[in-house]
Amino acid sequence: MTAQTREDPAAASHRTPPVHTDPADVPLEAALIALADPVRQSLVRELAGAADWERNCGSFDVPVTKATLSRHFAVLRDAGLLEQRDAGAKRLNRLRRAEFDAQFPGLIDLVLRHEEASW
Repeated sequence: MTAQTREDPAAASHRTPPVHTDPADVPLEAALIALADPVRQSLVRELAGAADWERNCGSFDVPVTKATLSRHFAVLRDAGLLEQRDAGAKRLNRLRRAEFDAQFPGLIDLVLRHEEASW
């Protein structure tokens, strides 16, 4: 282990840190597209019921491959709905509820009220 990795644990990560979009920069159409997919709706519901940074990417039970799940997380990040951070080998998630609600009041509430689709 180099001195740099001992001082900065993030430097030891082999992954590129996630890029986040501010919800204020998201057009309504992008937000609606992100929330239109049943898998992404399920992810939002599960994150809404969890504490910030409690859920890692591998803890979601959805009927998609790991690569497809990663793409769903990217769409949610790009729409300003999701914030992620790396903690060792895990990537933790936080629903950006307050920030997203400020830009699109009531939109997350609609998703939470909508009955989960059966796959």
